[in-house]
Amino acid sequence: MPQNADSPHEGFEEELGAVLRRTGDGFDVDDRRELVAGGLQRGRRRLLRRRLAVTGGVLALAAVGIGGAYGGSLLSPSGAPDHVSVAGAPKTPKPTAGASDPAAPTAQKPPQAQISVKDLAAVLRANTPAGTWEIDNLDGKEPYVQGVYDDGKGKAAVSVGLHRAHGTGEAGDDQVTCPSRTHVSFDDCSTERLPNGSRLMIFQGYEYPDRREETKAWRAVLLTKDRFIIDASEYNAAAEKGAAISRENPPFTPAQLKALVTADAWQPLLKQLPVEPKTKRPGAGPQQPSGEPSGAAVQATLLSLLPKGLQVVDKKDSGYGYVVVDDGKGESFVQINVQPDMGAVAGDLFGSGDVTTLPDGRLVKLTQQPGEKGGAGVVWWTADTITPDGFRVVVSAFNTGAQHEDATRAEPALSMEQLKTIALSTDWLRLQAPPE
Repeated sequence: MPQNADSPHEGFEEELGAVLRRTGDGFDVDDRRELVAGGLQRGRRRLLRRRLAVTGGVLALAAVGIGGAYGGSLLSPSGAPDHVSVAGAPKTPKPTAGASDPAAPTAQKPPQAQISVKDLAAVLRANTPAGTWEIDNLDGKEPYVQGVYDDGKGKAAVSVGLHRAHGTGEAGDDQVTCPSRTHVSFDDCSTERLPNGSRLMIFQGYEYPDRREETKAWRAVLLTKDRFIIDASEYNAAAEKGAAISRENPPFTPAQLKALVTADAWQPLLKQLPVEPKTKRPGAGPQQPSGEPSGAAVQATLLSLLPKGLQVVDKKDSGYGYVVVDDGKGESFVQINVQPDMGAVAGDLFGSGDVTTLPDGRLVKLTQQPGEKGGAGVVWWTADTITPDGFRVVVSAFNTGAQHEDATRAEPALSMEQLKTIALSTDWLRLQAPPE
């Protein structure tokens, strides 16, 4: 990641822009008007992407910070995941049968939920304390309802969305799993399994996870035994973004949020959610880039390469690897990102700074700079490497257990030389996918 001594954010923005442009060039768009219309429609359904605010989104944006990669699961209007990643170069689309070919599969759009917003609003009003409501789009048909509630103590934005859980078993349970404090600053989070088999998460945090002084965001997410999600959010402002704080806390207590999402009146509305197609036909949209190593493989390799004498106090393999280690002198956050097919942006990534070319052609860039997540006294050390064929490994360490928290030690637990050794290990090359 190119670092700019005058403005650490400037280099990140340039790198991210370059990667996004490269990925955008790989999309095959036959009907740009339809794409624009779909984008606007998805924008109006932002509630169904709320899960990213405290789970996958936090980790995805952390991946942007270290490696110029954005990987996440955006929920489409129907609740199905639209996977987006810029970690690898887009693959050249294989030729498909022409439109005149009767055997050619046609693009299948996901079914759209047609639930009356009035019905959703009625359930919302009936299961919250007395107050006045301003509800958006009452005449519409959407899988969510949003509005502004006022109990006389200040206006508050409130929304409830219904959708089907992505995945089965543990694959979908991340939506009711509390996030790690390594990435998210929050006041409280609890989970429980209810007698009927549903799982519930109550989260009390902030709209911006690394800025505790900003708008508070409280949520209740219920995963039913039938794999439906009821997701309620509330804020201590009249809008989730851009509005002045109007009250100390959001209006509904955790107990009231629980009562809201567990109300029986949601059940008939959940049954109106369409069933998702089991498979996605070719041509339905951009695909997840292939050839990227799994998060589990990246995590395992990172653990095997850590210097001796470090105690691992936290770890995660969600999309990229990270550990929090302690050598007895304080916690230190260490993260790794492995990205194939990055040759197209090598010039942007390694075009400036302390860059060395090794005899085998690999480029190595070492960087030391202040942290950028708000923690006082945080330093950010990075070893960034790339092979001639574009296989990139970048590893960073911080002198704190969480980037948004103050420094817990003078320097990271790993030296620059140790970071470089990890990034240049040939073990990473074994994670490369075989050529197609």
